[in-house]
Amino acid sequence: MSSSLISDFLHQAGGAAIIDGGLATELERHGADLNDPLWSAKCLISSPHSDLIRQVHLDYLENGADIITTASYQATIQGFKEKGFSDEEGENMLRRSVEIACEARDLYFERCALSSLGDETDDRIFKPRTILIAASIGSYGAYLADGSEYSGIYGDAITLEALKDFHRRRVQILADSGADLLAFETIPNKIEAQAYAELLEEENIKTPAWFCFNSKDGVNVVSGDSIEECGSIAESCNKVVAVGINCTPPRFIHDLILQLKKVTTKPVAIYPNSGETYDGDQKEWMQNTGVTDEDFVSYVSKWCESGACLVGGCCRTTPVTIRGIYKTLYNSRSATLAKE
Repeated sequence: MSSSLISDFLHQAGGAAIIDGGLATELERHGADLNDPLWSAKCLISSPHSDLIRQVHLDYLENGADIITTASYQATIQGFKEKGFSDEEGENMLRRSVEIACEARDLYFERCALSSLGDETDDRIFKPRTILIAASIGSYGAYLADGSEYSGIYGDAITLEALKDFHRRRVQILADSGADLLAFETIPNKIEAQAYAELLEEENIKTPAWFCFNSKDGVNVVSGDSIEECGSIAESCNKVVAVGINCTPPRFIHDLILQLKKVTTKPVAIYPNSGETYDGDQKEWMQNTGVTDEDFVSYVSKWCESGACLVGGCCRTTPVTIRGIYKTLYNSRSATLAKE
């Protein structure tokens, strides 16, 4: 899939496509205990939990998502090794994350075929359409599991080369796993974006990628690096087909889109969190610090008007959030067609 194919994908989707929402939140709602350095990737270890992942993917597809992200955000060969798994077992679990998403897509298409309406049944959406699988790749800070993906401060010992070496094998495995995209998510600083861009070129990765950064002030990425400088790295890498913002409070997104649009001509992807505050020490989200689904969805039209064309949710957003985005975009498309 090249940049032209993502253009075709967006055209088929009516100009804007929907990314899924939070995975860990939903896995916990289904009963998974994710209090672990592997976080949602813990569910890749056992079959019953794999079934949960598949069900959450399916829930998002049935609520309008066009892109589902795999349960590999915090899945690293190094992290699995620390749990006693071999390199080969770790690599297989990375591949499994993509297989589960592909299984959910296949199951969804089967359900679409069985649905005579082809649109909405029992308040679920059964609409044949192109669905992409995005293999999630979290930052080095996500592997540390100490909240440093929300600060971007890794220390002087973590060099550009060290970051490339850390990510290299995981990127190779996920690029060859059958995913349609590589989703480099919650990138907290410029050096890691540079490491990803160089890695994609050095390894001649064929699977296209998106780079999404996170911000806590609406001006810079969380490390304090300029969002425009980070966006420029993505813009200059031919392997990157979209650039954007994720895991950032909704109130900051509009201004960040405008900043990114100054430095990139690539499609802009936006999937904020619920606006809740994460406590890195307690490893939990602080309750009642975010926005409601209704408030979250109320931002969507403005984000699209500002230039976003891939929109979804991150931590603490749910299939209900994604359904709200679907309705907003569907109504917007209907209104545009009516005018024509």
